[in-house]
Amino acid sequence: MYEPPIKWNDYEDIALKLYEKFGDNFGESQIYRIRFTDLMEWVMQLPHFEGKKEECNEGHLEMIQSSWVYEWRDNQK
Repeated sequence: MYEPPIKWNDYEDIALKLYEKFGDNFGESQIYRIRFTDLMEWVMQLPHFEGKKEECNEGHLEMIQSSWVYEWRDNQK
């Protein structure tokens, strides 16, 4: 099945992939405490991710964290 490439501003797609990878290993408070350097590396290692390190900024990482928390919350019901 074809999956389109993922870029830095595809926050919901990235959040879903991170949740699929880590599941409930990280809860809401833990997600918000992840270092941005670690988060950036994890995102860049996701399948179909095509963004470059130079294109990443703090705003992208904050949106990814928030989207990941929403994904985690949705899966707690």
